[in-house]
Amino acid sequence: MDKEASEAMIRIWQQRSVPVIVRRGEGYPVHVKLPNPMLDPSWLASARKLLKPTTRSARPVWLQKSMGFEVPKGWFSGLVNRLRDEFGQVYVVQPYRVQEKCSPSCMNAIHHVCECSCMGKNHGAGGPGKGWFVVSEAFATQWGEQQLACRLMIKAS
Repeated sequence: MDKEASEAMIRIWQQRSVPVIVRRGEGYPVHVKLPNPMLDPSWLASARKLLKPTTRSARPVWLQKSMGFEVPKGWFSGLVNRLRDEFGQVYVVQPYRVQEKCSPSCMNAIHHVCECSCMGKNHGAGGPGKGWFVVSEAFATQWGEQQLACRLMIKAS
């Protein structure tokens, strides 16, 4: 993640009006930040009750340093719905990969006309490089490195 994106994620986590759910991918727990943490025992108890699905035995773990909670990754989808419904909106941060599309005819081109989504990046490069999956003479695809993306989900009226 570049510096600008990293700083944007920090600003989203530090804002205090909209809940934030961060799912970083395999091997990582889900982190949740609720608006305006009061840090008194009654707030922590009501926050844990809001976060925890009624059918689960695990408990949300309070992370003092980040002022948020750690919850099992299996809670993610239900938690997105509950927080969106409770607060009207929720920031969801999760991994994604950009899909790049091109074609062998572009990669092997000798002229300058390029009309594919690579916008000339692979034009005339001499064939598909490492990571490309050639589907046909007219289509090849490659997935970029995993990045984190953030979206604001708003409750429908």
